[in-house]
Amino acid sequence: MSTQPTTGIDDAGSSDHPSRSDGFVRGVSEAIGGPLGDHAVAVDRPAGRESRFWTAARIVLALACLTLALHWVQKAPCQNGAWQNNIQYTRMCYTDVLALYYAEGLHEGKVPYRDHPVEYPVLTGYMMGALGLPVHAVGVDDPTINQGRWFYNANALTLSALAVATAAVILALRRRRPWDAALFALAPALFLTATVNWDFLAIGLAALGLAAWAKRQPVLAGVLLGLGGAAKMWPLFLLGPILILGLRANRLRAAFTAVATGLVALVAVNLPTAIRYPDNWGRFFELNTTRPIDWGTLWYIGRYLDGKVNTGAPGDQGPFQWLNGNIPTLNNLSYALFGLACIGVAVLTLRAPRRPRLAQLAFLVVAAFLIFSKVWSQQFVLWLLPLAVLARPRWGAFLAWQFAEVCYFVAFYGELLGSATSRPVFPEGVFVLASSLRLGTVVVLCVLIVKDILHPERDAVRWTYPDDPDGGVLDGAPDAPWLTKLRRKTPAPEPEPAPTPA
Repeated sequence: MSTQPTTGIDDAGSSDHPSRSDGFVRGVSEAIGGPLGDHAVAVDRPAGRESRFWTAARIVLALACLTLALHWVQKAPCQNGAWQNNIQYTRMCYTDVLALYYAEGLHEGKVPYRDHPVEYPVLTGYMMGALGLPVHAVGVDDPTINQGRWFYNANALTLSALAVATAAVILALRRRRPWDAALFALAPALFLTATVNWDFLAIGLAALGLAAWAKRQPVLAGVLLGLGGAAKMWPLFLLGPILILGLRANRLRAAFTAVATGLVALVAVNLPTAIRYPDNWGRFFELNTTRPIDWGTLWYIGRYLDGKVNTGAPGDQGPFQWLNGNIPTLNNLSYALFGLACIGVAVLTLRAPRRPRLAQLAFLVVAAFLIFSKVWSQQFVLWLLPLAVLARPRWGAFLAWQFAEVCYFVAFYGELLGSATSRPVFPEGVFVLASSLRLGTVVVLCVLIVKDILHPERDAVRWTYPDDPDGGVLDGAPDAPWLTKLRRKTPAPEPEPAPTPA
């Protein structure tokens, strides 16, 4: 009997069928008659057999649009800005986009950074101004319009377009596995948090940067990732995996080009504002430096557990309680743990039996940042969403993670409502449990990806592609000669002795 995994690739080797290749989907499919048969009329049938409008890619894009439309409906109760009786919490429809239209002075025509400090990196501030100031101008001429609603809808339309573009990038990177993108399109996290903040600006730019790298355009990839870093910092972390993979594959020229152009783009976008309005520009860094432990983080969970043993009073504090009052130490510890995790990813990259895929390392690095960060906002799940689909397109663990995110979403709004009314909706332990479940499922995904790296025969993407479809110049490249020589000098481990018969 063969020990090879069932790949689910059709006879022409053109596409993957999850009902054959994914154990979870295969099991669920039994409820509707079992996996797709060889003679079924498949929507992704290769060209030349039968042409249909509803291809897999079009279905996935339609599903993404449907999810985003439902998200807009879910946010509808909050769109008028009249948040009476804590409706933004009871309906779970709060969004920073609407709240900050007023908090950042956009409703008064204030220009971000020039007239008001902004708590986000500059490209996000530019987007706020680019959409907010025209809405204010129209509102001045026509006082009957609801400026907040107009501003939210303009942003929702733009962010949704970026989300659909992200789905299109996943489809482009996985032409042989189009149904992988359905993980993204149908994700509960997309439905719940797509327009809570401006995160899809960075996500869309990062996705396009990965696509440019896959197309062997390191300059464009670097520019896009640098622009993404100017919207939210995390896309810059993707340059690290590119660099270490370039080192292993002896493709450092392309890797350095991407890193250099990324940094140039980042500086070019930031410099004009940083020079003209340094104090307002630095608000983002000031908040991140002085902010204490935030809700739902590893540190928050630890502080809760400390509170079960210690009162929190001076002289009777646990380590996490103490860290909350010593922010510089908390910052340094958080950065140090993230740095150690990145070193671990680099070591894993160089010691793995086969060069890891870029998406695998990208997920591990961004996940490590969130795990050790003192801030983990509800919408940050969106950062990991496309990376998870590209890194490990397996439905079982993915849905378990999404279930944990839904639990956290509900518990988080219960915590917000309890804080606003001074009447707890759930016991504090429920929120901590939901936070722990979210943290735990992300850690499990990291462990599963590391296992796929150490045992590449387990990697679902490698069942369909010979190497790394996201790798660009790395795809199909041999390891660097120095690494090959080093591996030859390293003695192979001695086989374990056979067990002695009883």
